[in-house]
Amino acid sequence: MSEPQHIHDMIGVGFGPSNLALAIALQERAQAGAPKLDALYLEAKPRFAWHPDMLLEGSDMQVSFIKDLVTLRNPASPYSFLSYLHARGRLERFVNRKSFFPSRQEFNSYLVWAAAQLEDTCRYGQRVTGAEPVQDPGGTGEVLAVTAEDETGRQIRYLTRDLVLAIGGKPAIPDTFAALQDHPGVVHSSSYLSTVQPRLAAADKPLKVAVIGSGQSGAEIFMDLANDPSRPQVDFIFRSHALKPSDDSPFVNEIFDASFTSHVYQQPADQRRALMAEYSNTNYAVVDGDLIDQVYGLFYEQEVAGGSAYRLLRSTCVTAAAVSGQQTLLTLQPAQGGETRNGAYDLVILATGYRRRLGETLLAGLEPHVHFESPDRNYRMRTCGTFRPRIFLQGYCEETHGLSDTLLSVLAVRVDEIAEALLTPQPAQLAAAE
Repeated sequence: MSEPQHIHDMIGVGFGPSNLALAIALQERAQAGAPKLDALYLEAKPRFAWHPDMLLEGSDMQVSFIKDLVTLRNPASPYSFLSYLHARGRLERFVNRKSFFPSRQEFNSYLVWAAAQLEDTCRYGQRVTGAEPVQDPGGTGEVLAVTAEDETGRQIRYLTRDLVLAIGGKPAIPDTFAALQDHPGVVHSSSYLSTVQPRLAAADKPLKVAVIGSGQSGAEIFMDLANDPSRPQVDFIFRSHALKPSDDSPFVNEIFDASFTSHVYQQPADQRRALMAEYSNTNYAVVDGDLIDQVYGLFYEQEVAGGSAYRLLRSTCVTAAAVSGQQTLLTLQPAQGGETRNGAYDLVILATGYRRRLGETLLAGLEPHVHFESPDRNYRMRTCGTFRPRIFLQGYCEETHGLSDTLLSVLAVRVDEIAEALLTPQPAQLAAAE
């Protein structure tokens, strides 16, 4: 294994929107006279990509373009969405659309445009597999050794004083499907386009598909399948009685303001949980109202035409799943209890969200040195004993910092807070005090 002795000031694991925004914030601080950090970002993907398998045709952003990588921190930044539009010659035409919400494909194009300008700070095709504390070869204290694996399987070790974790969540697979998650007939929404679309195109007859989950992704995938030229038969299955609209009204939207993060953080744990429960309908198991109208309209028009290709199996639980020949056999039961029935499907799509557990990340080996719970206000993990490297989290602090933590809403402000902490020298006694 190669062991370069160079020590970076900071390594960012993952180069999605969160660490991309951090790279920009650090660059702009350096241009304004702050010290320039020796920062390196490691990304497992071969190139920049933001949820590429959910860039469905016709899908729009659910947050305003103003909540881009930079604007809430620095409206004059050359990395804003408006700067991107100007560079692409579409600014006036975007204004003419009279919308705060670009398509998801256009926002991805914006992110790719921004990432291309900071490509020299990132090494793609580097899957980080672990981190461990080691002594600085120069004798100045403890640092982190970060191990990554490239596309050929070669391992490389990097040394860093600080680390910022921004790797997103893992697909959440319900227990019912745990034994089938590697089966080709069971697909999580995170790999929808690259997996399902080729299967539909190659099939010699319409496939029978189940979409499970009542959130935005489930509804988007259902509508995409309904518009697919291969005309699959689709069952839309979820436990609740109805698709519920996301609450994006002005007063409720204030929970995504950057200032609300401090309010949430200052609350006792039970009050934070109550806030999460009160406002869960802004983000979890909810669907944009316009999309709900489209789904309802599709079923109405099918009834008018006397068709039966699409079924809405609401108030329905999947209690068992098994392989049956080339198909997946689901056992379906009414949510309130009652007689079960079986359904055989060529494809089952799990629009079941993501989970974020630090113990399942590359930080698992650092458990003796850090606390996985209760990061500080600046997103820094608390450390044990004399452990000195600082570890900051992006997207893993929802329980302490609020519902906006996994979203784009506070991204620009959060990275500014992390950047300031990274640029603040650590007192010698800090790690021991915590």
